[in-house]
Amino acid sequence: MAKILEKAVKDGMKEGKCIMGTKQAITSVKNSKLIVLSNSIPQDALEKIRGAAKNGKVSTIDFNGSSVELGKLCGVQYRVSTLSLSSMNESDLKSILKESKREVE
Repeated sequence: MAKILEKAVKDGMKEGKCIMGTKQAITSVKNSKLIVLSNSIPQDALEKIRGAAKNGKVSTIDFNGSSVELGKLCGVQYRVSTLSLSSMNESDLKSILKESKREVE
């Protein structure tokens, strides 16, 4: 998953199609295709985002790393606990979700 997700995040950052931050991700759920959650997000925020994503029928995946690592993946010098991708290729989305399910099992 790392390579496909990394490519999708970098493409999204380059095109300006990524929204970083928990509050921003919640408000942008209806425009999102995928929400990436770091493993260091607070539990209450995690529940809010998952609830909003479920209501908006948006997929979420758990990033196997901290908010610092997700920030590095985005190419920024600060922590990113939540990342919302609003534009991505359908085949990439399916590949990321499929790989994410495999990692959980």
